[in-house]
Amino acid sequence: MLKEALPEIKTTLPGPKAAAILERRKEAVPGAIKSVYPCVISRGEGAMIEDVDGNIFMDWVGGVGVLNIGYSHPELVAAVKSQSEKYFHAMMNVVTHEGYIELAEKMNQIVPVKEHKRKTMFANSGAEALENAVKIAKSYTGRPNIIVFSGAFHGRTLLASTMTAKKAYSVGFGPFPDGIYRAEFPNLYRGPEGYSEEDSVRYYIEKLEKVFEEGAPAELVAAIVVEPVQGEGGFIPAPLEWVKAVRKICDEKGILLVADEVQTGFARSGRMFVANYWEEAGCSPDILATAKSIAGGVPLSAITAGVTIMDGVRNGIIGGTFGGNALACASALKVIEIMERENLCGRSLEIAAKCREEFESWKEEFEEVGDVRGIGCMMGIEFVTDKKSKTPNASLVSDIVGYCANNGLIIENAGTYSNVVRFLCPLVVTDNQLDCGLQILKSAIIACR
Repeated sequence: MLKEALPEIKTTLPGPKAAAILERRKEAVPGAIKSVYPCVISRGEGAMIEDVDGNIFMDWVGGVGVLNIGYSHPELVAAVKSQSEKYFHAMMNVVTHEGYIELAEKMNQIVPVKEHKRKTMFANSGAEALENAVKIAKSYTGRPNIIVFSGAFHGRTLLASTMTAKKAYSVGFGPFPDGIYRAEFPNLYRGPEGYSEEDSVRYYIEKLEKVFEEGAPAELVAAIVVEPVQGEGGFIPAPLEWVKAVRKICDEKGILLVADEVQTGFARSGRMFVANYWEEAGCSPDILATAKSIAGGVPLSAITAGVTIMDGVRNGIIGGTFGGNALACASALKVIEIMERENLCGRSLEIAAKCREEFESWKEEFEEVGDVRGIGCMMGIEFVTDKKSKTPNASLVSDIVGYCANNGLIIENAGTYSNVVRFLCPLVVTDNQLDCGLQILKSAIIACR
């Protein structure tokens, strides 16, 4: 059974069938949609995929955080099939379908935003979720500006790519929307040398307050948008004390705090959302946007906020044709049921403990492993040329990615300098598979350093 299998490479990569399909891809698909992996998926189960040539790979990328419950969960297949036999689509602006309401009710129950009475709307992608979160914040506050952070990634639409820090994602897009201001994100590994964590938090809060002085006056800021763990930015967690300080600033200045949990949500952190940890610390966000693993691979995203905020939005500015599609809602309801029943939050912490112990040992063993970080099972390993200089080592990461792929493990880089290996393995991975993957990755470090 594929979901219990271990990696097995039977051909040179790409195999002959995959090579032929990849050639067709070159002719039919824009080259700007890059892929560096020498395989073409035929089927997937759990954390494993089989390509068209019969090679078996372990997937530690999971569609970049989409497949927390793994590939082809039989209950999810059945839920989508059952819905498909009734109807595929009913646009909520025209014909109400109960799945949308049932899923909204569930999200209102589990999403830890500040106001306890909540409402949820649905869109199709992470970028759409962030765009709508910003629209909601602006409409409710009547203010024109937002603050985002260095290292941020919020999507590839025009507004979302403007919010995104790495400008390689938006070369040639201009002119860009105005009203977007950027503060420095608290990267403790690359923060001021010699600072304690407390000093660093104070330093980064002062950097945020400078934006009010030199960029956007606080009374004109609708929202501060934060990734609880930066994804593309390098898997950098926002320190809890910093989040608490940002929450205090927002409360004092009438600004909404928006959590971008597109990648961190749905059991990845060891809780359903990182904002669950924030809630325990008394700093819940006002709006939470999520996508990716919400529906197990069917396109869906969600924006949840307190009823006061949602009811303060002008008619007509939110909604859309496919948002909350019936198939997607059926899938999401089953995904949440599975996550809760199978305690995937607990499984995330088990996986994280095993991986962190191994990754930390590599930090001691290898000069090139500069930092290990993350929350729960969303973890990153930052590679450098040496620990003293902390010079980013993107070439080593590129070699490691290639080595792993050729040995049956799919991993991906991240970070401003592309020098971080990200860990987004499906939470249904078996212990044997996890051990095998760790062995392949360690072998890659040894072979490529």
